Amino acid sequence: MVDQRLQVVAVVMGIIMALATAGGGSKPSGAFELEEATVDAIQLGFRNGTLTSAALVRFYLDQIARLNPLLRAVIEVNPDALAQAARADAERRRGASGGALHGVPVLLKDNIATRDRLNTTAGSLALLGSVVPRDAGVVARLRAAGAVILGKANPSEWSNFRPVESGWSARGGQTLNPYVLSATPCGSSAGPGVAAAANMAAVTLGSETDGSILCPSSANSVVGIKPTVGLTSRSGVIPITPRQDTIGPMCRTVSDAVRVLDAIVGYDKLDAEATGAASKYIPRGGYTQFLRVDGLKGKRIGVPTVFFQGYDQVQLAVYEKHLNTMRKHGATVIKDLDIATNFTDLYDKETLLMNAEFKLSINAYLSDLLHSPVRSLSDIIAFNNKHPVEERLKDFGQPDLIAAEKTNGIGARERAAIRRLKEISANGLEKLMKEHRLDAIVAPNSDASSVLAVGGYPGIAVPAGYDKEGVPFAICFGGLSGYEPRLIEMAYAFEQATRVRRPPTFKR
Repeated sequence: MVDQRLQVVAVVMGIIMALATAGGGSKPSGAFELEEATVDAIQLGFRNGTLTSAALVRFYLDQIARLNPLLRAVIEVNPDALAQAARADAERRRGASGGALHGVPVLLKDNIATRDRLNTTAGSLALLGSVVPRDAGVVARLRAAGAVILGKANPSEWSNFRPVESGWSARGGQTLNPYVLSATPCGSSAGPGVAAAANMAAVTLGSETDGSILCPSSANSVVGIKPTVGLTSRSGVIPITPRQDTIGPMCRTVSDAVRVLDAIVGYDKLDAEATGAASKYIPRGGYTQFLRVDGLKGKRIGVPTVFFQGYDQVQLAVYEKHLNTMRKHGATVIKDLDIATNFTDLYDKETLLMNAEFKLSINAYLSDLLHSPVRSLSDIIAFNNKHPVEERLKDFGQPDLIAAEKTNGIGARERAAIRRLKEISANGLEKLMKEHRLDAIVAPNSDASSVLAVGGYPGIAVPAGYDKEGVPFAICFGGLSGYEPRLIEMAYAFEQATRVRRPPTFKR
């Protein structure tokens, strides 16, 4: 059975080469510049006739064919991508196009379900060939916006709920950082981050439970938006925990990421409790109105000391320069703040809850599939035991899966852990921001991810620099639930003032 599945993987990866050459080459005629093209530039090309969606898809398929054997950022491409692109082009000729993502190819992390010929496996061979009942909520919104589903990007298997190497999955292999190949691609959304960085797509979607958008965005010099939990639907997304899971864009610019965010937010009856509660945060007129070059003006930004410890003086000097830039653009920057709460037990409580919630959530997800080789967490564990070579059990084991299987729902210990995490949030970030009247905190990379995760809070990672080896690092703007508008203002103004990002170097 596994041999057959591996053959399927090989065939699907082979489609990349076949599709890449379909239609007579990768580059459209005319003057359109495809390298590093933004969503706005793509739409301008569509309107003035220098670009078609089909040509754009062929370009990205060619990029994947050339780069993916090295980077392993994409698990499979959609055999229907060119047909979807042709349909978008036909709609445009009829004057029926609309929206920023119409005709734009999107790569999805391979835990985001699509009801088509693509697999949805979280990178595991155990789910190869499973059939989902419907598109994930965010995919349904992307299709409604006219986006082309280009394919699936490689995650850390089971979104790193197995303690695998960042960016490794049995289906996709090891994703590599395109800036320095020996550096970590980081986080379970490594594939989307690397694909966006290496121009395999302008638009990718990742998911985060704790750091899985913010970390790979930081490590691969792209912009990642981790939305308030519930702002985007989790229906049809292979879960870890409903308290923390969130779906967000990973793109090369703040503007691109915000245009994607606009397309995917909103109520979903299949994720009714979370999306219903968070819908109140969605501003009338959407999020693109907050792409303001003066977005730092008047903002109060806090710098918690705890997040800036352990960095070398060179990198700290870069962060200090960026804080000065924020001041020059009208922000009040308040340094040396103390999040006055004890974090020492945060990880233990978070892990305790994740174990119980993962078992409940994954069993529910698997039971909803129309077809699946595995129907429970215990089946997944058994599959891995039966296929230790392919799943690299000797290297990584599956201790988190086993620990989760031993749980028995939400009992007294779990309820106590929930209360404790709420206390950490209330006495930590919420108290800090209210006492100092902050619009945001800033932190390096994904260092604030756990604080943001346990409270369900949003964050935006923006490229901030490169270390002496050329490895990217970022700055993260974080805030309280619903703070996306002001975070977008600050992130966009910072990006426009600094313009740090540069294309990958593929340094060995």
